[in-house]
Amino acid sequence: MKDDASVMTPEQLLRAYMMGVFPMAEHRDDDEIFFVDPHHRGVLPMGRFRISRSLSRRMRQARYQVSLNRDFAGVLEGCAARSETWISEKIRKLYSALHNTGHAHSFEVWQDGELSGGVYGVALGAAFFGESMFSHRTDASKLALVHLCDHLRRCGYVLFDTQFITPHLASLGGIEISRDAYHTQLSAALSQSASVSAVSLSLAPGGVLQRMTQTS
Repeated sequence: MKDDASVMTPEQLLRAYMMGVFPMAEHRDDDEIFFVDPHHRGVLPMGRFRISRSLSRRMRQARYQVSLNRDFAGVLEGCAARSETWISEKIRKLYSALHNTGHAHSFEVWQDGELSGGVYGVALGAAFFGESMFSHRTDASKLALVHLCDHLRRCGYVLFDTQFITPHLASLGGIEISRDAYHTQLSAALSQSASVSAVSLSLAPGGVLQRMTQTS
């Protein structure tokens, strides 16, 4: 299903998420957007995040910092900086507009004062729709995801939609569910209320690690 991105509004994009579909473009220079409703959907269960020994060791070393919505544009740029990407300029503008209205959020990982990884997505009700992530250093995107998942859970979110399942996400506990099962979870999540600002961001990796391993 395609639409004219030049006339699409952020409000229309939010309605698409509520219907269970998400946008993509064929390539970075594509002026059209198509919506995807896959037969099987990837989700990251809040209480089943899998932390490997190497990731646990990296968290205990605590040689990084995390932030929320500190550099949305930088995360968007990092996610789009690939030889092939579905993040077109039209899509970039739409998500920037959603960020300005408080619906799109970025989670950043910083190392040595530089943005080394991150993830961005859209929040509606008690659902978070993860759109894309990037990593410039080893495990940076995994660090972003574990901290983000911890924060979302503490804020009352019940659904973390990853759209598809990749080996990277599967290694962290991501699973694939049917379209019907996804829409059931989505409906339940949209009927609830949550906010990324409900609690302060936990900056201590040790505390995050303890909480996430206790619930895994």
